[in-house]
Amino acid sequence: MGVVSVPLPIHGRGAGSNPANRFEPVEIVREYDHDPELDPAPRTVFLRDRSQSIISSNDSPDIPYNFTLNPYRGCEHGCIYCYARPTHEYLGFSSGLDFETRILVKMDAPELLRRELSSSKWKPEPIAMAGVTDCYQPVERRLEITRKCLEVFAELRNPLWITTKNHLVTRDIDILRKLAEIRGISVQLSITTLDQELARVMEPRTSVPRLRLEAVTRLRQAGIPVGVLVAPVIPGLNDHEIPQILASARDAGAGHAYMQMLRLPYAIKDLFVDWLRGHYPLRAEKVIGRIRDMRGGKLNCSEFGKRMSGEGIWAEQIAQLFAHSRERVGLGEHGPKLTTEFFRRPGEQMSLF
Repeated sequence: MGVVSVPLPIHGRGAGSNPANRFEPVEIVREYDHDPELDPAPRTVFLRDRSQSIISSNDSPDIPYNFTLNPYRGCEHGCIYCYARPTHEYLGFSSGLDFETRILVKMDAPELLRRELSSSKWKPEPIAMAGVTDCYQPVERRLEITRKCLEVFAELRNPLWITTKNHLVTRDIDILRKLAEIRGISVQLSITTLDQELARVMEPRTSVPRLRLEAVTRLRQAGIPVGVLVAPVIPGLNDHEIPQILASARDAGAGHAYMQMLRLPYAIKDLFVDWLRGHYPLRAEKVIGRIRDMRGGKLNCSEFGKRMSGEGIWAEQIAQLFAHSRERVGLGEHGPKLTTEFFRRPGEQMSLF
């Protein structure tokens, strides 16, 4: 077998290259795309997104919500496995380094949200915040777009789910507590691994696992419903950690837990394989083989009903391990049921408790 050439890892970044955009007939190749040593620390650029709407609808049968809100497009967290990477190609960018260094910022998100929730056309129901990219990625500390959106949710009393990998969510406990009082919030901390070294190279700009567990504790102590999302589960890399992740989540105060298998749509397949061979060369072929076993011989399956869970012996064993571990530590299978009964539009009389 010949030597497999893989891009050199870039410190602080998940992807090591910028693969071609599948929609663009012309590929612009920058020198550092193939030789990161020429630009070892590509800087993040923030671009203004002038979208005229903020609530997106979802019709996927295997996603448990109908609407999402994403204050940012692209994500500086840089998780190499992120299934949202290909969405950057709709903007003319690459799924690789561009996804984590070209971040579109929706500065008007709070005003757009207020307008859309205030419309008589809006039929109140829970909205998933950050269904594509993380609403608490690093720049949120400065811009506070997510916090301002939460203020709108709390004022109009529309329920929402939040999923994040960032301890920064604890900054907004004051608003989240108000939503919890009307059964209007559920927060999930995404915990992929407890191995700090694995997290450092796989999720380079997220909060370390210890801080995510600390966020679970702080949210629980504040009376905010909180659970964990173990995702993605990568067979042969982090699946053995499932029992300890769930036990640690329970000890931290989580009330429920979900799981999702690794998904590798479009350009992510090559990005992930390159990353795996670059960082874990001795385990790479084992992991790749198990992924193929769960995806009908391929690296990805987009079929509804299978894409989140996989199929075959490895998928079944992982699902059983998760279910048994969750039951053993006493975590719930479902988060709290949210309600829209307290929703009010501006000018309407306040609902009575």
